[in-house]
Amino acid sequence: MFIYLTMLSAMLWTQCFNVEVHPQKEFDLQKFSGPWYRVGLADDSPLFVPWRRYVQVSKGNISFDMDGNVNLTAWGTGPKGCICQIYYYKKTDLPGQFTYFSDRQQRVKDVTVVETNYTEYSMVVKYKELVKEFSQVSLYGRLPILREEILERFRNYSLSLGFSAESILTPSSIDPCSDSRH
Repeated sequence: MFIYLTMLSAMLWTQCFNVEVHPQKEFDLQKFSGPWYRVGLADDSPLFVPWRRYVQVSKGNISFDMDGNVNLTAWGTGPKGCICQIYYYKKTDLPGQFTYFSDRQQRVKDVTVVETNYTEYSMVVKYKELVKEFSQVSLYGRLPILREEILERFRNYSLSLGFSAESILTPSSIDPCSDSRH
């Protein structure tokens, strides 16, 4: 019985992170808006593993409406060339926390800005109950290159949430579509 419970606990731990995610205190959406580069990504989903080697720094732009909902417009390279994707994040009662529907995973996910200084970097967690298959941490920068101490902070935060070291990516190459028209 003990072995069975130990194995069950280990399986549950590998599927769920035992951590609560909180938005940054006194989050200011107006300061957060504008252009950002995604310079880091932690994603442990088995479906994402084959794509890790293709991850590049990509560019996006955050804008918001009068109700405090957010639009993220992101540019990158797709199978047939440059693509533009638009994500709509719905405001919640907590400043810095939003929800959105993931078309790929067919579920509503939480998007939480956990840390930002607004002028240099931000860390954002996308999750649904912090299940590995549906969770990721992104590091954004106002510039496509960030200081090493910020990259290390991102790595440590991702590890603290239970992401494996192999799943934490900080690519150095910039997606050619990111700045082609924007």
